[in-house]
Amino acid sequence: MTKVITHSRFTDFDIDLFKSGKHYRLYEKFGSHVTTVDGVEGTYFAVWAPSAKSVSIIGDFNFWTEDEHLLQVRWDSSGIWEGFIPGVKHGNAYKYKIRSSHNDTITEKADPYARRCEHPPRTASIVYDYKPKWSDKKWMKSRAKNNALDAPYSVYEVHLSSWKKKVDENRSLSYNELALELVAYAKEMQFTHIEFMPIMEYPYDPSWGYQITGYFAPTARFGYPEEFQELVDACHNAGIGVILDWVPSHFPEDAHGLGNFDGTHLYEHPDRRRGYHPDWKSLIFNYGRNEVKSFLISNALFWLDQYHVDGLRVDAVASMLFLDYSREDGEWEPNINGGRENLEAIAFMKEMNEAVYINYPDTQTIAEESTSFPMVSKPTSLGGLGFGMKWMMGWMHDTLQYFQKESIFRKHHQNDLTFSMTYAFTENFMLPLSHDEVVYGKSSILGRMPGDEWQKFANLRLLYSYMFTHPGGNLLMMGSEFGQHDEWDFQGSLDWHLTEFKPHQGIQNIIKDLNKLYKNQKALHEKQFSNEGFEWISYEDYENSVISYIRKGKDSHVLIICNMTPVPRDNYRIGIPTDATYKLLFNSDAMKYGGSDRTVKKSFSPQSKAWHGKEYSVELRLPPLGVLVYG
Repeated sequence: MTKVITHSRFTDFDIDLFKSGKHYRLYEKFGSHVTTVDGVEGTYFAVWAPSAKSVSIIGDFNFWTEDEHLLQVRWDSSGIWEGFIPGVKHGNAYKYKIRSSHNDTITEKADPYARRCEHPPRTASIVYDYKPKWSDKKWMKSRAKNNALDAPYSVYEVHLSSWKKKVDENRSLSYNELALELVAYAKEMQFTHIEFMPIMEYPYDPSWGYQITGYFAPTARFGYPEEFQELVDACHNAGIGVILDWVPSHFPEDAHGLGNFDGTHLYEHPDRRRGYHPDWKSLIFNYGRNEVKSFLISNALFWLDQYHVDGLRVDAVASMLFLDYSREDGEWEPNINGGRENLEAIAFMKEMNEAVYINYPDTQTIAEESTSFPMVSKPTSLGGLGFGMKWMMGWMHDTLQYFQKESIFRKHHQNDLTFSMTYAFTENFMLPLSHDEVVYGKSSILGRMPGDEWQKFANLRLLYSYMFTHPGGNLLMMGSEFGQHDEWDFQGSLDWHLTEFKPHQGIQNIIKDLNKLYKNQKALHEKQFSNEGFEWISYEDYENSVISYIRKGKDSHVLIICNMTPVPRDNYRIGIPTDATYKLLFNSDAMKYGGSDRTVKKSFSPQSKAWHGKEYSVELRLPPLGVLVYG
């Protein structure tokens, strides 16, 4: 058997950057790389294992035998083991067998930088020479405009395994099938972006992808890396951006994963109070270790670089920010200032966001952050964390709580609905109705709506209309866009048969038209993160449960009136800011949505009668559980 030949892809500068935590392209150096050395074809391997006393490449090319191919440790105390093995080629399976100098521990690990992994439950890495063929030049050239903060951001959240099944074959769709069916559907529904729940390789299906072992590999469940790339390419060619769920907050303890990698706490924090997540039974990265920081930032940039991804939704940011997250007194240790903030994680997030926006200024990072931690979506130059957007978890909680109430009680809880506007512009907020809201006994979004069947669907139309006219971006979990009855089941498929029935078709129609309205009316997105883009008309009419407001763009505005009860309101007077003629742009009660189609004004010219602090006003007919938009 041919032995390992001395070879390196690292320069001294690479090593300096790696040690200092400033190397953001480690995927070009570490891992397995098909190459030619002195005219001989083979594969170069490199792995970080500073506590190892030996590292063997074991694989299907050497019958998984230890000591056949021993890597060589670098002389510069970087802890990097490397070497070139002739004859090892694209498609070969392998692992690192590491003998540790710490207690003689022996581990067999998948490659942290592998571009492809075996299909779970198998756990080896695969030598993979990734060769994408892109056809998205037009999108990439213009995506700065499509991903800008003043552009519409309507996101369809998708769990690839359960979006749609091939029932007769008992399997999920492949990347290639999704490139046809999912992309066509999202385009028909008028979404601007698709967000994929984690697609990096993960061993355990019930984790939904949030327990990752292959950070640089699209999961093999649905096909090859190029096929995932083709899915992204298809999205772009349909004018749809791609957001990936990214999980730098924790990772599983699986034997082949990052935990105890070289017999020591290499990637995870060594103090269990900071290195173990009790809720998710997983390990927490050591954000203060430079090499780990480089690993994570390189991974963030990898997906933007190699797969043309347009944004990263960063999972569980709150768990990273606070040392006492989900811990009782005595289970955590304060920082050096005596506070509860994880200063190392905060520094890491700032540096990660800076690296993203310096290298890919036409993308976005989005924080799933559930606390009132300040300036999450403000620039690091101003002291912020540097994210582009933040999920508005408070809006989601308060709004769903309000909508679950029977309409007769809503007048006592209108503050739940209007409270979001007291802090709506403290961050760049995205309004999420995400996967977490349709599992664990919470019911589907439709299932939370009160009343008989007509009222349930009317309330759902009302909720979505309010959501799409509220300041901020929007996100809907798959199935919510057609009114799925049951909770989301990660093992099954969405209940697509429901779309054969008119009430569910009505929900699909209203989502299509709300997406069109949001995209076409600049007043709904140009200033969606600025208080200049919103003005109340009235939020005081608790008795009738009616709210009204103005959304403003640079040169336009629209009026929104929401009736939160099933009681129609005739001759309801609304203050109007100008004497211009207004036309009806949207009516959530229209027949094509399943509404009562109650007659409303198609257009109006306001009277010179002051009302709601405005110089002009008009009397309107408000439909039951309905939203009217005029502009």
